[in-house]
Amino acid sequence: MKALLQWTIIIPILSWILLFSGLITDSTTFQVLAGILLIGSVMSAVHHSEIIAEKVGEPYGTIILAISITVIEVSIIVSLMMTEGESAASLARDTVYAATMLILNGIIGLCLLIGGIKHYEQNFSAPSVTIGLISLVSIVVFTLVFPTFTESVKGSYYSMPQLLFASMACLVIYGSFLFAQTRKYRQYFLTIGADENEDVAVPIPISKKLFYLSLIFLLVSLGIVVLLAKKLTPTIEDIIVGFNLPKALVGVVIAAIILLPEAIAAIIAAKNNRLQTSLNLSLGSALASIGLTIPSVAVVCLMMDMPIILGLDIKSIVLLALSVFTVMLSLGSGKSNIVYGVVLLMNLFAFIFLMIYP
Repeated sequence: MKALLQWTIIIPILSWILLFSGLITDSTTFQVLAGILLIGSVMSAVHHSEIIAEKVGEPYGTIILAISITVIEVSIIVSLMMTEGESAASLARDTVYAATMLILNGIIGLCLLIGGIKHYEQNFSAPSVTIGLISLVSIVVFTLVFPTFTESVKGSYYSMPQLLFASMACLVIYGSFLFAQTRKYRQYFLTIGADENEDVAVPIPISKKLFYLSLIFLLVSLGIVVLLAKKLTPTIEDIIVGFNLPKALVGVVIAAIILLPEAIAAIIAAKNNRLQTSLNLSLGSALASIGLTIPSVAVVCLMMDMPIILGLDIKSIVLLALSVFTVMLSLGSGKSNIVYGVVLLMNLFAFIFLMIYP
């Protein structure tokens, strides 16, 4: 408790105070300080999520972190769309696409690579991965692929009935995934047996007071991460434009910042030979990112009569299909391999490279 109070509570509170006090202007000093506070708040979020996971057990801990970040992601997209109107019609698609590519290729790739380097080979439940990937493939096709090929509306749009159907399909699929993960097939998502290489886990007694405090400050930390990321967006955009890079990279950078807590938590779990926890977090985050974001944004767009572009171009569809197909092959055997991690990371580099050199 003492260690918790020393920094994981002080840093987020200090970040909120400095952000809204008006004491710091948009100067170089603020940008540097904001970057430091952003990193501290990310680490605070990871610490609180680990406490929550220890208390509620798997897979509930990973679900809480994934949904918390997704709710904040949705709030950012909706607020920007309501502010910018039609100019932000493709914002939901671009954000969800970037987050999905970062999760499938970046987070899972790093987990497989780092875990493989340290432990040679790691075991995980193949049925849990199959459930997650089957759900993900359907949601991805409904939301990011079909709108490019439908004929009711010209362009990468859904008609209102189609948008409602896709939104309901996302919610039903994600709901069934959560039911399988937490109830019917929960045993698939738990760490498999003992491993001689696995770090010995010492049970940590978590009081109710500490649990609720961590739950509150997980949201506080995630909230300030998002606000600081938005505050730093103009600087990031200036740097990217200064190097003659496409502005689309700004969304990738912001998505990466928002996903940092999940990424760090997943990588730490893989390093400690708990790859199942890493995969629960990664696939659960990808599903939540699409399965909850698109229906939420769709409701706002229908209520505000705003257009929403969902369909990807052919190049992006091919890259997304390659990523999903590679992940399916990599995780089909129930055993990890560093080659799988390298290939996934190369997919990520190809995604960024082709964005710079289309």
